[in-house]
Amino acid sequence: MSPGSKNNPFPAKQMILAGRKQYLWLRARMIQAMRLFFIEHDYLEVETPQLIPAPAPEPHIHAISADNLFLHTSPELCMKRLLGAGYPKIFQICKCFRHAERGNLHMPEFTMLEWYRTGIDYMALMEECEAMILSVSRSLGAGDSINYQGKEIDLKYPWERLSVGEAFDRFASLTPETAIGMGIFDKVMVEKIEPNLGMARPTILYDYPAPLAALARLKPENKKLAERFEIYLAGLELANGFSELTDAREQRDRFERDRKQSSYLGKQVYPMPEKFLKDLEKMPRAAGIALGVDRLAMIFADRSEIDDVVTFTPEEV
Repeated sequence: MSPGSKNNPFPAKQMILAGRKQYLWLRARMIQAMRLFFIEHDYLEVETPQLIPAPAPEPHIHAISADNLFLHTSPELCMKRLLGAGYPKIFQICKCFRHAERGNLHMPEFTMLEWYRTGIDYMALMEECEAMILSVSRSLGAGDSINYQGKEIDLKYPWERLSVGEAFDRFASLTPETAIGMGIFDKVMVEKIEPNLGMARPTILYDYPAPLAALARLKPENKKLAERFEIYLAGLELANGFSELTDAREQRDRFERDRKQSSYLGKQVYPMPEKFLKDLEKMPRAAGIALGVDRLAMIFADRSEIDDVVTFTPEEV
């Protein structure tokens, strides 16, 4: 009997949607466990606007325009303004939007978990990431290890910590600085390094070269490196965290460089986020991270495509 035939009450598209039910149940339980972890650790759940006047002007992340505003690519700017207003521990689970992102691991509309905490740096935040994901795994009944695409991954902490310099030395034939100079850093990461990360246990890749600092602060003892890290499970990039840059003048200079690079590349140049920069002057020492909810759902559901763990793909709407 073929899909959509007289004897089959469900058209092919409805069968695809129905086939995701078990993964959507798991996803819902996962999000509930994430939320419970933060509530139990005295975090305030917040909701910030998804329509904003100016996103962070990062050259390789492209916002979607909407009626003279932009759909946010991340709630980062508004959440940091809350830190400056006296909110010490905040989290948010929300939809984010990025133009022309589509693939097995990407969608133009996706779900992000983002959280910020004052008084800590990126090292302490790494430990909180370990605790949160292990707590979620236990809540889902997976325990201290999971199986993903034929690999058993041990989630007990401490996880592997590997600097970017060590990763390039181990898996590539050039230094990170050389790769940046040649314009192939991302290519080397995708082809040489990422497939080796997080295979037996999660890997925390840390201390990125300063040109890739984004909104992270530089290491006080070594200004060539940024206090930035990413988390990998089974070769999948799962999260991106920082010790937050709180120097408004330095952040403005970085944004200006990013806007010039966007112009040079022929990309859209976004307005300067002036209200964020003004409030950054009042922001205390803090660390924060963005984690891809859809990708974490893929891992717990043991699925290799993001399409399997969302209710609708863009093509189905």
